[in-house]
Amino acid sequence: MATLDLKSISKSFGQANVLHDINLAIKDKEFVVFVGPSGCGKSTLLRIIAGLEEATDGQIIIDGADVSMAHPVDRGISMVFQSYALYPHLSVYENIAFPLRVQKMPEPELDDRVQRAGEILQLTDKLSLKPGQLSGGQRQRVAIGRSIVRNPKVFLFDEPLSNLDAALRGDMRVELSQLHKSLDATMVYVTHDQIEAMTMADRIVVLNGGRVEQFGSPMELYHHPQTKFVAGFIGQPNMNFIPATVTSTSAAGLSLETRDGFSITVPVETAGVSAGDAVELGIRPEDLTVSDADGMTQNVNVVERLGGVSIVYGTTSDAETRLCASLDGNVDIREGSQISLGISPRDCHVFRSDGQALRRTDAPMVAS
Repeated sequence: MATLDLKSISKSFGQANVLHDINLAIKDKEFVVFVGPSGCGKSTLLRIIAGLEEATDGQIIIDGADVSMAHPVDRGISMVFQSYALYPHLSVYENIAFPLRVQKMPEPELDDRVQRAGEILQLTDKLSLKPGQLSGGQRQRVAIGRSIVRNPKVFLFDEPLSNLDAALRGDMRVELSQLHKSLDATMVYVTHDQIEAMTMADRIVVLNGGRVEQFGSPMELYHHPQTKFVAGFIGQPNMNFIPATVTSTSAAGLSLETRDGFSITVPVETAGVSAGDAVELGIRPEDLTVSDADGMTQNVNVVERLGGVSIVYGTTSDAETRLCASLDGNVDIREGSQISLGISPRDCHVFRSDGQALRRTDAPMVAS
């Protein structure tokens, strides 16, 4: 397949700057996901790669060749859109074969490619049907099949699962991951759903306001977020952010005190931080435990029982800050009560007032 390099990509629509100096190096056969909130520029960036939008500045390099000014059909890419965009009057076979017929490919080779795509996507027994006779997931597979037959260097996916229901999205995530392995292809996938990003990607690009906040493996972003934005976007339920004041610095890290009087020393680098500085203590809900004493007090407002886990929503004891804990499903906690939550310093993050994370000095291992 191919490498994909984006060099200093910027995009403006009139006076509105929507992408700012994007630099990314995507490896051969890598599955990379662009993720971020609506309006962050992820779909615009994908369309620039595809040639459907022209970058204001920068270069797009595919397999070592500059394709910045090339027509979409000459870039060696294939794109799957959010809408299936199937021809309702054509069979599944003819929908998949359509781009090959446009190329006037000889019939034997065309048939071989369509049949192979049908096998890969488990559509062999559906090739004679019309799109209206298929489920949403099957129609999405047909759209993917239309891309596969072109043997592109890079596959592009623009939120392809957003029109499916939750259960089907889960099934399709697995199918797309298996497809990536079977094709051994370079894939770039856009979504606003961080669960899709975490479960499918080799590496994730987190975009915010047209800028790259962080680019790394799912577990790297989970364990080592470089900014408060990444920490809050990656992980479900969202990370807790608790206002605190630095009381002292030492070789052990930063000693903090929250507004409700909870104290903790977090093993992070202390350069540029002094006693009296305002920071935020970050702790993921799944890293909180029920504690008998010396924990952080939570006022319990709502308990969601999900079977294996119970999500406990509430506030800190001063009722000023949201606090969420993901606990064992059988935990005996009642709404309206107060509980003590244990926090391990090595699970904590500290964010400066500018949103930058302080690097932890004894961070947990990151899975590859």
